Parts: sequence; structure tokens; C-alpha cells
Amino acid sequence: MSTAQQPENKGQQTRTVADLVEDIQALTTEIQELYCLDAIPWVVGYSGGKDSTATLQLVWNAISGLPPEKRNKTIYVITTDTLVENPIVAAWVRNSLKQMELEAQAQGLPFQPHLLQPDYKETFWVGLIGKGYPAPRGKFRWCTERLKINPSNRFIRNVIRTNGEVIVILGTRKAESTRRASRMKKLEAMRVRDRLSPNMHLPNSLIYSPIEDWQNDEVWLYLMQWENPWRYSNKDLFAMYRGASADNECPLVVDTSTPSCGSSRFGCWVCTLVSQDKSLAAMIQNDEEKEWMQPLLDFRKELDAEETRDRRDFRRRNGDVQLYERNLEGEKSIEPIPGPYIKEAREDWLRKLLTIEKQIRQTAPENMRDITLITVEELSEIRRIWLEERHEFDDSLPRIYEEVTGEKFKDPRPGADQKLLGSDEWAVLEEICADDKMHLELMSNLLSTEWQFRKKTKRLGIYESLEKCFKSSSRSPQEAIANAHLKRDLREAISQGDMTKVKQLTLGDFTIPNTETITSGRSEAIAPDTPTEATESDAKAKAWGNRKFKKNQKK
Repeated sequence: MSTAQQPENKGQQTRTVADLVEDIQALTTEIQELYCLDAIPWVVGYSGGKDSTATLQLVWNAISGLPPEKRNKTIYVITTDTLVENPIVAAWVRNSLKQMELEAQAQGLPFQPHLLQPDYKETFWVGLIGKGYPAPRGKFRWCTERLKINPSNRFIRNVIRTNGEVIVILGTRKAESTRRASRMKKLEAMRVRDRLSPNMHLPNSLIYSPIEDWQNDEVWLYLMQWENPWRYSNKDLFAMYRGASADNECPLVVDTSTPSCGSSRFGCWVCTLVSQDKSLAAMIQNDEEKEWMQPLLDFRKELDAEETRDRRDFRRRNGDVQLYERNLEGEKSIEPIPGPYIKEAREDWLRKLLTIEKQIRQTAPENMRDITLITVEELSEIRRIWLEERHEFDDSLPRIYEEVTGEKFKDPRPGADQKLLGSDEWAVLEEICADDKMHLELMSNLLSTEWQFRKKTKRLGIYESLEKCFKSSSRSPQEAIANAHLKRDLREAISQGDMTKVKQLTLGDFTIPNTETITSGRSEAIAPDTPTEATESDAKAKAWGNRKFKKNQKK
């Protein structure tokens, strides 16, 4: 939902109510003319928030004012449900779309509502629990494109593929933020006409923004004074915004001098890109009937908490160890970039999420007790990732699901329950490997990879896959981190032209740093401690050099 991020009317000339009425009339005429100009279909972005509601209301009223014979062009209304939306807002939007569809048919209007969702392989829980991605941060914002942008872009591309081009109508406003205003002003130079800008991300599409110059108060004034044309209550929308404000105050807008309640932010309840979910917290604080959502707020806080290193892998998903510099107690420390959540952490997140879903279904109001926090399709994909990509053949997901819900997990994926290895074999392997987690990982990866290729008619590529297992899991964490430091030091020595150090590192004089050296970030070559070690090192280097020289002579 679109909201304001700065004081409204600041540094801008205010308009009177008469000015707003005149602008609405001019926009109505403009929308009608643009609609009748060609056969290009329209796509209206609708989130259920105040800005998108005002925009759709303007378009709806303008089109309903046309003669029936001129309403011959489809107007798609699209909403993206990320599957982790604020439950109250998500229910509001779904019901709004149903009402919209009924009224469009009753009024003979060309509006077609569509509720979009991310692909089940790209959902939030598949990323976090399945692949082990950490909670999104500013430098690793992996959620927005998958959950919001991709579903709408797929729909728009399909419309373009069918019709050749499209006009996308959005409720974006310059007053939302300084950044938004700056971006919109840059696009004005490329406009084909007023409020019609090129879409920089999708070819053959234009963006129309009819309320781009409206202030927050004007949006609310329009919603409160003009009746919703698809017969959905704008007053209920106003009350929802008021309930999501920290002080529970949202004054009725009677003129443009009255401040409004546009600063509340609606979005994903799991969002860790903001410091805190003020709207969800305010909803719970302002209404006792919404206290059933408190577990969601608690879970979100836990996601946002500072992660301990023991819940994250020391490698990336592909097995590489990448280093970064950070300031640790006034000294530079070079450490591995924390990787995805480890097996135990991912299982813990799943168990907690299923527990919260079960709890909410018992405490929520009757109309919300069918709430689904994670779908069966998502659970199936998480299970597939754990089995086939993470090679965790103990298949813990069905067990966790049954422990929490009391029901057996029914996997919709064909052949999902056909397996040779399971929890019994995993327990035996754990006993054999004792406390050596890397040995356990390597053995499970090799066994699982062999089993996956056993099911194929051709085993082409099996050796490459087995080699990847050794590459990612054959070293201990200390050895893998030391090797990453060695590579880093070698790159630095080459870039600085330090050939002496390059020879040391490549000819075998480098010894693996101990744990203390790795932790402190010092990974320089360590001189041998005794003459015997030095002699052995020299001999190795000389032998290596002789072999290399002989190879060059043969060439």
C-alpha cells in the first residue's frame, strides 16, 4: 500500500477544495479521451491502499461516464498477494476484488480483477526456510523482486505478448517521498503527453499516473466525499489506516489544512527492511480483537534479531568461502561472509511457523480462522530442496509437520514419497560420522547424488556432480577458511607486484594459519619454526619447480 513518507504540503502550494474538484473534472475528461484514443489495453495496479483506490476510483468513474458502445477495451486490475501480507489487509483486498468483479458485471464495465501471486518456487518461505536465505537486509534485498515485481511483470508481459503494447496505470505521487518525486521529474522529459511516461523496465509499455500531483489530504478528501463506485466502503479503509497509526488518531479531512493519517505503512508482516512494523503493532495496540496477530509480530522480531554465527553456514550455497573486512574492537578483522541457515536453523524456523499458524487458527475471529501462513505447495518445494539440493535425506519436513499439526503431510508433487534412503539411514550415518559434521555432509551428499542419478535412464553428468560434493564438503571449516585467506593474499600480492610473496604462496612455503590467526584476520605467510621444517619446505618447493620445468621443456 502506498503511503506518505514526509510531511504533506511541505514547501508546496496548497489547493482549495474547488481546485481539487476542477482537477477531478479535468482528469475525468483526460482519462476518457485517452481510453477512446486507441485499442491499447490498460492495466491498473491496485493494492487496496488509499492511493491505488483513489486512482482506480477516478478511472472507474470516468469509464462509466462513457456510452456503452465505447467501453470496448479491457481494463485489467491487478493485485499482487505476496503470501506474507498483513492478514487484515490481505483479507480486505481479496474481498474488494470479489466485489469489484460483481459490480463490473452488473454495471456493464470492462474491468477484470486479477489476484496475482509469486511462483511457489520464489516465495518468502521457500527462500528463507528452503534455501536458507537470511532475513532480507538492505544489502541483500532478495524478496522484493521475487514477491512483488516478478508476478506483475509476468502478467503485463503476457498482455503485451497478446496485444503488442499496454498502458499501466499507477497511483504514484510526487508527495510520497523526495526520492519518488525526483525519479518522476526525470521521466517527465521523456513523456509522450501529460502524465504518460515510458516504462523503463518493460518495453512497449507506458505508465499513466493521474494523481501524481495530489497531496495526502486531497486523496483522503476524494475518498471520503466521492462514493466508491464498486460499492466498497472507503470509510472502512479510513478506519483501517487509523487503526494502523501509533496514536490511533486520523482526523476527518474537511479541508487541505487538516493533517491526515497517511504515515502508516502496510506491507509484508515478515518485512525486516524496516526497523519495526509500526502498522501491525498499532493494530494490535488499538484493537483488542486484533491481539490474535501478536504471534506474527513476535515472529517478525525474531527474524529481525541479530543472527548468531552458529545458525549460519560459513560458506555460500555453492560451497565457496567469501571473506569480508569489518571493524572488530578497533581492529580490522577479515572473516567469512555468513552463508545460509544451517539444517537445524531451517527446521527450527519451520517448526515455529507451523506452531504459530496452528495457534492463530484457534484464536483468530471466525472469519480469519482459515488463515494460511505457508501453503502446501511451498512446503512441497521446501521438502524437495532439502532432499535434492541440500541432500538431507532424513526427510525431516513430514515429521515436523505431523509433530506440530497432528496430521500427516500430503505432498502434491508426483513421486515425492518414492525414496531409498530415509531417517533410519541418516541415523546410522550420524553414528558412523560421530561429531564430524563435514564428514556427515560429504557422505550424505555423495549417497543422495548417487540415488538421484540412479533414477535416471542416463547417468550423464554424475562425475561432475560427485566432484561438486567433494569441492564443497571435503574440507573442514578451518581448512576451507584458511584456503580462502590464501587465495585472498595471493590476489593482493599479485595486484601489488610482490613476487617474493607470490613465490612463497605458490611454491609451498605457506602454512595453514591456526584458528587464532584466522579469527584475528591475519593470514600472512608464517615462517617455518625449525630448520628441519625449513629444509622440508625447500625440498618440496624445489621438487615442484623441477616438475614444472620438465613440463615446460616437453611443451
